[in-house]
Amino acid sequence: MAALADEPAGETGELTLAQVAARAGVSQGTVKRWVGKGLIPGYEAPPSRWTPAAAAYARVVARLRARGHTLAQIKQASDNGQLAVGPLESLLSSPGPRHSLRDAQRLSGLDADLIGRVYAAMGLGALPLDGFSDEDMQILKYGAAVLDAGLPLPAFLQLMRVYGQAVAQIADAEVRLIHLYVHEPLMRRGVPSVKIAEEMEGLTRETLPFATPFMNYLHGRLLAQFVEQDMIGHMEADLGEDALREGRLRVAIAFADLAGYARLTVEHGDEAALGAVERFVQVVEQTLPVDARVIKMLGDEVMVVGSDAAALSGWAVELQAGIAAGDPLPRIGIHYGEALYRDGDYFGADVNQAARVVARAGGGEVLVTRPVVEVAAAVDGLEFERIGEIRLKGFSEPTELFTASARTA
Repeated sequence: MAALADEPAGETGELTLAQVAARAGVSQGTVKRWVGKGLIPGYEAPPSRWTPAAAAYARVVARLRARGHTLAQIKQASDNGQLAVGPLESLLSSPGPRHSLRDAQRLSGLDADLIGRVYAAMGLGALPLDGFSDEDMQILKYGAAVLDAGLPLPAFLQLMRVYGQAVAQIADAEVRLIHLYVHEPLMRRGVPSVKIAEEMEGLTRETLPFATPFMNYLHGRLLAQFVEQDMIGHMEADLGEDALREGRLRVAIAFADLAGYARLTVEHGDEAALGAVERFVQVVEQTLPVDARVIKMLGDEVMVVGSDAAALSGWAVELQAGIAAGDPLPRIGIHYGEALYRDGDYFGADVNQAARVVARAGGGEVLVTRPVVEVAAAVDGLEFERIGEIRLKGFSEPTELFTASARTA
């Protein structure tokens, strides 16, 4: 085995032993022992330098050790190709020099506390222990420019939080889909660990450049769509109504889930139940009114928000016809009221009320509250039948509920 190098990092992205140990959170001696046991494939390959790939392997080994796995178990996993992720580090890491927190404050104009809040809001956790990259510095300067342009700090931090959550979901999906459809099949075929790493690196290198164009395209298209909806939908919804408090919106809120979903998982298995959910969500996304969107999903339940309660009611009634034969029918609850908008999500008593309404619905049934009926009763093709006043869980006052259906005459 070649002597372990600990010379200063070069200009080719090489690291020192001390840097590798610091990034892994272990001593240099521990890293040396791991190398001796063949746990750092990136170091074994000539010319035996500390590359970002080798550092990635060291961090993975450190995390596995912290979770209680033995060195023998880790070696077996490495030999089987389960840890063939190290080479990707060289594509995804930020090369170049590192900068101190003091440099970051000076160049961006942001104080240390605010820099920490920005990192936390984006979902990046604590500030980088090994310093800020040039890319980090540029992002901080962008943030300072946005604040200087006049965007209030609370709005900026919420926006960073939404960006972080959305991009985290994208990154998580990218990793998991590649794992399921590329990494696992290679392992099952018995492809050597090094070959797996090479193939995954090649795939990442070829596909990564397309991520930004896709996201820029979608951001531009969807931003234009939501600007138009905001100008038209919210103006119409607010006509003749009292002004709302800051941070609140007047919206129609719908919750929809599949009746009998739990029984479906027991009787037909998780895969069959998941298939029904995927078909349900696809129908929802393809049929929503232009001013409405899915806010979040939890299992088989979706939360939808729009500005037009009448349009959302019409959608809910028509949705039943689009459900695949044999799949559970959705049950839907709709309420119209005020919601507190934070971090791309909606909160408050009226949101909770809509969630409680759907719990009272049966499969294939659409239940709505009095405020929905007041704005949707005149819509052609819809009719509402009063059920009565129902005491919903968590609410002291009874809620007047109606069934919504297609007008028969």
